[in-house]
Amino acid sequence: MKSILSLTGIMTAAVITLLPLSCADTGDHFDERVDALVAQMTLEEKVDMLRYDCPGVPRLGIPAHNFWNECLHGVARSGRATVFPQAIGMAAMWDSEEMFAIANAISDEARAKHHNYAARGKFGQYMGLTYWTPNINIFRDPRWGRGMETYGEDPYLTAELAIPFIKGLQGDNPKYLKLVATAKHFAVHSGPEMLRHSFDVLPNDYDMAETYLPHFQRAVQEAGVYSVMCAYQRLNGLPCCGSEYLSNLLRNEWGFKGYIVSDCWAVFDFYAKGHHEVVATPEEAAAMAVKAGTDQNCGNTYPYLVEAVKKGNITEAELDVPVKRVLLAMMKLGMFDEAKDVPYTNIPYSVVESPENVALSLDAARKSIVLLKNDGLLPLSKDV
Repeated sequence: MKSILSLTGIMTAAVITLLPLSCADTGDHFDERVDALVAQMTLEEKVDMLRYDCPGVPRLGIPAHNFWNECLHGVARSGRATVFPQAIGMAAMWDSEEMFAIANAISDEARAKHHNYAARGKFGQYMGLTYWTPNINIFRDPRWGRGMETYGEDPYLTAELAIPFIKGLQGDNPKYLKLVATAKHFAVHSGPEMLRHSFDVLPNDYDMAETYLPHFQRAVQEAGVYSVMCAYQRLNGLPCCGSEYLSNLLRNEWGFKGYIVSDCWAVFDFYAKGHHEVVATPEEAAAMAVKAGTDQNCGNTYPYLVEAVKKGNITEAELDVPVKRVLLAMMKLGMFDEAKDVPYTNIPYSVVESPENVALSLDAARKSIVLLKNDGLLPLSKDV
């Protein structure tokens, strides 16, 4: 692994020499470095930064990065990894300390995998440092097909488990993030699955305050989650990824400092036939989402932002805001600094499916087992 890490450092150093002095400075002045980069970017380059499959800006030393990575109960779709119990099983442990240990092990493996890929010039999907995890939606309806990804039906328990899990993923370094964790799907997302691209959710204020918002608020304020994914469906008439109400809750009321990413092809739903159809064109949809606070698009709608600027749907200055948020996240992950300066680059590849992590997985599986007493209910009568 030593040769891999040293190669990563060489690659990163080569990138830094392309940047202005203010950007190459590896001090804590991330905001200034971001401003210096954005000032030199073309409209097309700015729009590229808002894609989940960001191609980077080679002339400015901005690396390519695919933001789509998964680690719900282990580093997924990226070769061998330690597999932990599914989220609903981990929730059954009722053990916040174990949740932190599991997330710490997962983030170790994610970092080791990323640097191994980067050393070989690979920056594709499932090879990055930004993870769309955890799913903290409330599991109220057992017919919802993604309920097993959640921590159950209780917002208090969900927060108590999500907070250590997010902290374990993002690390505790005062300067750098170990990974970016993403709390999803914001908000009130839990089915009906077949209608999620057209459904309008109309919860009352009590349900919002008691059930659907408190665990997201705690994820922001107590865990410092650095990314939030907005949901597919509409909430009180507006698509969640086009809702200023939701982004205002996050940023202005709760103090969220990170970036918002859309669920995959959620912005496409804004204009697609038979979906939300709140606007007529992809240019309008992309502009609506950015203006509402959705910084990044999983999907293929944000490339239309170039045309949206030309048509006057949105200004280039308005695009600078999400571009800076995305770049700041990349800087906090250490993507612009030498490997020797980023503490998480020294995690060896040997942590992947290590004996210690496998033992932790077995322990979690044992703790997740729930025994129920049969008081005569089973077997079910054939008349039920």
